[in-house]
Amino acid sequence: MSTAAHLQALHEQGYALLPKVLDAPRIAALRQLIDQLQPIHWDYTGLVDDHFKCVFNRGPEWLPYLDLPGVIELAEAGLGGDCHVIGQTAWRNHPGFVGAELHLDHLVMELPESLLADPAFQLPMQICTAHLYLDDIDTDLCPTLVIPGSHRAGRRPRPGETTWQGRPAEAVLCRAGDALVFRSELWHAGSRNRSADRSRYLLQVHYGRRMVAQKFSPYLDFHFNPEVLAACTPRQRRLLGDHAAAEYD
Repeated sequence: MSTAAHLQALHEQGYALLPKVLDAPRIAALRQLIDQLQPIHWDYTGLVDDHFKCVFNRGPEWLPYLDLPGVIELAEAGLGGDCHVIGQTAWRNHPGFVGAELHLDHLVMELPESLLADPAFQLPMQICTAHLYLDDIDTDLCPTLVIPGSHRAGRRPRPGETTWQGRPAEAVLCRAGDALVFRSELWHAGSRNRSADRSRYLLQVHYGRRMVAQKFSPYLDFHFNPEVLAACTPRQRRLLGDHAAAEYD
């Protein structure tokens, strides 16, 4: 599918699945990079879950995953050619892991569902996330669950709510190297790692419009790694915040 077709899916379904974004060597390289990470600040490692934030700042080897072909064109088409990265997070989810309940990541404002149901109205996208899967995802290996079209609900899921307009969450089953790109308003959930001996490796990249703030932990103590900045392409520098002056700068 083309970038235009994937963008249409983001507007209509709230998500798009991009096949074969990563080849086998890059999948292997990313898994090795994740295995080498050590926790800092709000990172954590545990019995069933390992979580590492702002990995783009660990070294230049992470930079190519900020602007992967196919993914970056979709992010720029949906968020503008001056969009930027607001996070890059690596995960290992081990057997026994339990994912988050149904939720959305960010809602700019609540809107009437009747307005969002009008085909003449297209809700502008403010934030999207790319899930880069480093394993074949089956029903046992904690697939991401999504409710197609739920970004048009105009609100967050209520406590205990499991469907939208009678539609339950569906598992996104895919292959290692595929990318799931979804809007921040989409109702989605994690799921369990029911496998006996497999860990799910996942890299997330979060993109926002130019005026969506970059909040890199540990915030006031955050400093860009000079080696990372020295290795950036012009597009990667922009993604990390090297913008032209704008109204509020």
